[in-house]
Amino acid sequence: MPKLLSLSCALALALSAPSALAQEAQRAEVAEAAQRLQARVVDWRRDIHQHPELGNRETRTAKLVADHLRALGLEPKTGIATTGVTAVLKGGRPGPRIALRADMDALPVTEATGLPFASKATATFNGETVGVMHACGHDAHTSILMGVAEALVAMRDELPGEVLFVFQPAEEGPPDGEEGGAEVMLAQGIFQDFKPDAVFGLHVFSTLNAGQLGVRSGPTMAASDRFNIVVQGRQTHGSRPWGGVDPIVAAADIIGTAQTVVSRRQDISRQPVVLSFGAIRGGVRFNIIPDRVEMIGTIRTFDEDMRKAVFADLANVAEKVAAAHGATVVAKVPDIEGTPVTANDPALTARMRPSLEAVAGAGHLVDMPLNMGAEDFSYYAQQVPAVFFFVGATPAGQDPTTAPSNHSPEFFLDETALDLGLRAMLQLSLDYLHGDTGAS
Repeated sequence: MPKLLSLSCALALALSAPSALAQEAQRAEVAEAAQRLQARVVDWRRDIHQHPELGNRETRTAKLVADHLRALGLEPKTGIATTGVTAVLKGGRPGPRIALRADMDALPVTEATGLPFASKATATFNGETVGVMHACGHDAHTSILMGVAEALVAMRDELPGEVLFVFQPAEEGPPDGEEGGAEVMLAQGIFQDFKPDAVFGLHVFSTLNAGQLGVRSGPTMAASDRFNIVVQGRQTHGSRPWGGVDPIVAAADIIGTAQTVVSRRQDISRQPVVLSFGAIRGGVRFNIIPDRVEMIGTIRTFDEDMRKAVFADLANVAEKVAAAHGATVVAKVPDIEGTPVTANDPALTARMRPSLEAVAGAGHLVDMPLNMGAEDFSYYAQQVPAVFFFVGATPAGQDPTTAPSNHSPEFFLDETALDLGLRAMLQLSLDYLHGDTGAS
């Protein structure tokens, strides 16, 4: 990293020789802002972590964000997609428009990290009282974007273009029976009044060590679809299985045969596919064969034709196998509209890689493999060119392949990731707005 310059000198240098600065080194004003904001970002993250809220319930978090944006002199819009918050920063000079997104929701997970600021919150989820935890790192995403907003506001006079800050609820999915997340924010018009030229997002990730950034051009995270299969049999006593139709045996046969949908029906040398059963419910007593079994699960794909083929094949397996057992089936494959593939725009990704390399340092920008996880950032990426990148969360020296993963009750964020995430998002923003990477 070059020796820190004063903010005024840094800005003058950025305006006089922007391309060289962006391509070769971290911007001096990025380093200065990160150093100034580091402690505040950590405090915000710990506060949000200690007070997590489930999707469409992020009222405290949304208020914290909106109050901060107002204090910066912005005019936030609230209540978008239930609890979402947006605000626009207009720079002092003409230039392009970008959107920066952070998600705010937590998960129904009981924390087991032992941290002094660990969550003790509970909530009602699917009719049950559950623990609530920021087990995926959205507390980090929110606090990082709060810091980026403060840094960019401080540069407003010299800033070319405009920035839309998007603080999104319900990325993990809204409660059953509700709508939420990125798709609803877009449906409610956040890109209508402000159509960005590009959108950027980040995710802290356990499979990378702190100090590493990761990015991939093109398809990055999988499409995610849910399915629901109900097998209808005929109840009978467990001692007289011939007196009814056993939906448990039929369901077990469906689960086994469904494995061939991927292993024998899809060309997984082309793109990976996952079909997983997540829950099976049926029966209440050891000696009663029930009349009904319900199965739910997930399908992950990267190719739209493969996605549709898996839907059809799974529904066909469920119907034919159930019939072979004398049972009937209702197969909803998928049961609701799923999340599409998250794809990074290849041209934009190529232009912005130098920005990520500048803040990560030589050898610390990782080419990410395909990720079978899903992200509703994909909806923004369908609207405008996008780059979604990853920030290492696992402490240096710890094997990230064995570290507790995102969504684990033991998921642990090395807080140096907050600093790197802030610098990366700020560098991307400034390089794009100043046109330092060839963006227009």
